[in-house]
Amino acid sequence: MREALQDLWTSLSSIPHVAQILAAAYVTYLLVLACYIVLQKREPVATLSWILSLAALPYIGLFVFYLFGPQKIVRQRLRRGRSREGMSTYDAVCPPDANCTELARVGQATTGLSPSTATDVDWLLDGAATYAAIIDAIGKARRHVNLEYYIFEPDHAGTAMRDALVERARAGIKVRLLLDAVGSSKVGRKFLQPLLEAGADVAWFHPRQLLKPLKRPWLNMRTHRKLVVVDGEVAFTGGINVTDEEDDSRNPNAYRDLHMRIRGQVVHSLQLVFLEDWIYATEQGPELFERGDLFPADVPTRAQGSIDAQVLVSGPDSAWEPIHRLHVAAIQEAKRRVWLVTPYFVPGEAARMALTSAALGGLDVRLMVPKQSDSRFVTLAARSYFDELLEAGVRIFEYGPRMLHSKAFIADDDTCIVGTANFDHRSFRLNFELSMMYTDLKLTGELEAILRAEFDSAEEVQLLRDRSLWRKRLPEAFARLASPLL
Repeated sequence: MREALQDLWTSLSSIPHVAQILAAAYVTYLLVLACYIVLQKREPVATLSWILSLAALPYIGLFVFYLFGPQKIVRQRLRRGRSREGMSTYDAVCPPDANCTELARVGQATTGLSPSTATDVDWLLDGAATYAAIIDAIGKARRHVNLEYYIFEPDHAGTAMRDALVERARAGIKVRLLLDAVGSSKVGRKFLQPLLEAGADVAWFHPRQLLKPLKRPWLNMRTHRKLVVVDGEVAFTGGINVTDEEDDSRNPNAYRDLHMRIRGQVVHSLQLVFLEDWIYATEQGPELFERGDLFPADVPTRAQGSIDAQVLVSGPDSAWEPIHRLHVAAIQEAKRRVWLVTPYFVPGEAARMALTSAALGGLDVRLMVPKQSDSRFVTLAARSYFDELLEAGVRIFEYGPRMLHSKAFIADDDTCIVGTANFDHRSFRLNFELSMMYTDLKLTGELEAILRAEFDSAEEVQLLRDRSLWRKRLPEAFARLASPLL
């Protein structure tokens, strides 16, 4: 091997002007990719980070960029657009009977999903209570069960969920299961066989294209949504995946997490989100939307619902970053307090400015993150922002020893946002996410009680704390450099 490399180097060295040729090729490579990245029109810091990475690592950097780099995926947007054809429930005009606050109008303008209402919203803490509630609802299904998950493991929790679906499918209930190809990669044909034999439909979101290297995406742009819709009447969403890692009845170190059971007119919007993803992943026609059992007429109307609710969706198919935009807008509108709970905190400039401005203005601004998340790198990046926030007056809490996985937000006494989206660039731009925004005093008060207990049990971060240069400040600073890429 060594002799072969020496022979190759000798051959290359004998080519006239080889140094100039290689230098010109390198400059051309860098200019072409730099122009492509600049045309993505991302944040300047992220753009410069990618260009510098490609310049420093021309071969490894190109491979990393191919896997993780910024992608507008025009063809994917066209496919997403086609999946909405015939969906008259998408609208840009706020219904005259809806409570269209400025936040609600922004939500509808950026997602196409109208403000709606819920008759009941139940908070579900941790995996055991959530799985029990979902399996109970599946067992009562009379028409269909639609599920979409980022992580679905073939372990005890996943097997229990699968067996509940098998029983319903054998009873003639239509079952559709949409899984992310990366997050649920442990699920194999053997695990799914009973479900397929029972007549259920299973589809994969963005299958990995290992044998088709020219086709993208295959690592980025995952569906990070966790959604169950039963009979178009009851829905479940939030932060909890289907895995023993989140089952507190079996694992004492299970993630601390938050989910919701929802009933009312807003379930139609959640059904719409699932069906769009299903059509997008399977490339089926829009005839699904013509089925009366998917949108039952006997669901309580908007006028009958007591809780103002709105579905927020975001992903790389939209340049508006709706979930990010709604968080920032709600922070800016807040008059008394802003509470934010997230497992991954890598804020952009707009969110950081909004949080510090709220704190400087005297609001009760609190942030809770895990003491140690499942990503050491993200934990370091998050801590790099602490000093600025603390100096502005933001109170920061670190939850532990269990991993905090809840994604919750409260503004004042009546507005809250809960869902699947983390407070980072990946959730706001690259993944397909789903959150619920509610405007309701009672519901927000219930969430406040849950979060207050979490804050009380967490350790508050102090501004004057140990800040060792080598163990803390320097690693955090280096992690922060990559924050636009996270």
